Amino acid sequence: MKIYYNEKKDLLYIRFEEGKREVVNKRVTDDIVLDMEEDDKIIGMEVLDASKRLNLSNILPITYDLHLKESAGAVGEMGDNP
Repeated sequence: MKIYYNEKKDLLYIRFEEGKREVVNKRVTDDIVLDMEEDDKIIGMEVLDASKRLNLSNILPITYDLHLKESAGAVGEMGDNP
């Protein structure tokens, strides 16, 4: 997943799937557009006027916790991405 923010256009885009794909734009509200594959799988989401709709300071910069399943005796790992 990748998150892009264009401050000049105040547009937040979240890309859930990598690679080039044929998508159809589906407007959910006046400010939210989904990029969807033919089988209704959501590939990305665009939020217009993002700073008015979201608290961007809670989103950017992005941090996350990664919890991995135990495999071959390994313990789950946690990390963050500044």
